[in-house]
Amino acid sequence: MIRARSGFVTSVRQLPSGVLEVNVVCEGRGEAAICYPELTGPVVPGDSVILNTNALELRLGTGGYHFVMWVEGRECWGDINKPGHIIKARYTPFQVRCFTAEEEVSDYHKILKYLSSIHGLPVVVCELHSMIAPAAAGIKEIAGDEIKVVYIMTDGGGLPVMFSKLVSDLRDRTLIDTVITCGHAFGGDFDTINVYSALCVAKECAQADVVIISMGPGQVGTGTMYGFSGIEQGQVINAVYSLGGTPILVPRISFSETRKRHFGVSHHTMTVLEKVVLVPCIIVLPEISLGKWAFIKQCLNPVMLDKRRILITEGGIPAIERLQRDGINVTTMGRTVREDPEFFLSPGAAGVFAGKLALEMRASV
Repeated sequence: MIRARSGFVTSVRQLPSGVLEVNVVCEGRGEAAICYPELTGPVVPGDSVILNTNALELRLGTGGYHFVMWVEGRECWGDINKPGHIIKARYTPFQVRCFTAEEEVSDYHKILKYLSSIHGLPVVVCELHSMIAPAAAGIKEIAGDEIKVVYIMTDGGGLPVMFSKLVSDLRDRTLIDTVITCGHAFGGDFDTINVYSALCVAKECAQADVVIISMGPGQVGTGTMYGFSGIEQGQVINAVYSLGGTPILVPRISFSETRKRHFGVSHHTMTVLEKVVLVPCIIVLPEISLGKWAFIKQCLNPVMLDKRRILITEGGIPAIERLQRDGINVTTMGRTVREDPEFFLSPGAAGVFAGKLALEMRASV
């Protein structure tokens, strides 16, 4: 159910992504709220608003804000005559109209109509949103800034890409060149209907040299084998392979996790590899201390019995150095790169490998 409450806007701050961070008085308390002006129109101090208060009521982490649902006294917002007839968040009170790249009136419709291959395009597939930063940094640092990196955001986490401060930072530093949102996610440079068409758009419309795919902020997990949103990582690997791309899987690694199921190689990664991935893929391990590396390889030993899995070790430090040089601070579960280095070295190493592959592909053209 939706827990809706009235609030009074006291101050407004625009974030680099265009999202408005709003201070409101709600139920007698001063609290923070997020407003998407593309959806509700802008707000100013003195406005009365209707807020979705579920997140704070449940004490959520990443999404721990109120969200502005409506500005009282505003009957309509937006241009009904703009193009686009694809609805995302369908059949909910918050359904959003989008103009997708695949639509018949789109300039890209003819290109996409019969496209069936992405011709070996390297695709780094991550489980968590925080992994996209070291992956992108690794690509750019090893392959150069002229390499075009496209980020595809799935709908496994947050749906509006504008919510991600990380994506905004990565774009500002040109570590990501183009953003594509797929499924029910929305707000990218291109909106697309599913991950298959998103990959085709990345290749043919955005002219990607490398693609990174991950959900937006807000992983859901339950401690059960299949009850986590990151299980989509395996489904995406299958999609990349079926379209003729080169799927590169980022394992979730940590030696700082206190939860046993995520220590070393996360049970999420193991489930994805053992139960979901049905095709050949490349698994990139970071160069770390010999003892930790041996522990990781032992964890992965059951999935390596499948000879289709290609295990590669690559250095992830160039990615971390690029993030530090560009002033991008990224965390996972509140832990920094210093506190949980292996977690970030893993996608960084995958990015370095993908960047090298992209350079080879460019040289062969």
